[in-house]
Amino acid sequence: MKILVVAAHPDDEILGMGGTIKKHSKLGDQVKIVIMATGIFARRSKNYSNSPKYSVNKSTLAKEKKQLKELQNDSKKAAKIVGAKDIEFLDFPDNEMDLISNLEVTKKIENIISDFKPSQVYTHSPYDINIDHRIIYNATITATRPTPSCNIEKVFSFEVPSSTEWNFPSNFSPNIFVDISKELDTKLRAMSAYKNELRSYPHPRSLKALEIISKRWGTMCGFKAAEAFYLVRELRKELR
Repeated sequence: MKILVVAAHPDDEILGMGGTIKKHSKLGDQVKIVIMATGIFARRSKNYSNSPKYSVNKSTLAKEKKQLKELQNDSKKAAKIVGAKDIEFLDFPDNEMDLISNLEVTKKIENIISDFKPSQVYTHSPYDINIDHRIIYNATITATRPTPSCNIEKVFSFEVPSSTEWNFPSNFSPNIFVDISKELDTKLRAMSAYKNELRSYPHPRSLKALEIISKRWGTMCGFKAAEAFYLVRELRKELR
């Protein structure tokens, strides 16, 4: 089975579904991860922290480009840990994808789908504070529309801790739970590969918080640890 993960920024794929990616890889599924935006330039900073400034000088920009290469190397390490051998980086603007037409983003995803031919697609939730996440959801839903030639059986959306839960008052309401009791340690190890994206507890992007979040979802479905998804669409040719 071919699984496509469409994520906005490096680390979103692990935060949202690192354990599920590992389960797919254990089953022998072919997982392709696409990182749509840079995931770093919006910080307007050369030290991995957010800055209130908007414009940057040439020196900061040069440092950011170096940091981007480091971040992408971290992504490759994380993907290897969860068993994903195929990861692709695009160059959409970080936290400014609202400057790009929905058509352009959709066409890019359509092209990836045409080449890879996945049967399942995972992407962001529309109930998210991050503009890139919402735009990618809209474009993915368009790109996976169920035409007669569409071979995509299921489309899922996932949460991203430190983003989805801050979208007050709208809430992410999952209806699919994946048991990652055996994969939780792998998810945390993969997230640790993002050495400059981790934060200290109680930040949602800390290892302790990710463990708590996984166990909290687990309490809702009888698993020791779980990742949560919303099944956006499922197409069935047969009932069995």
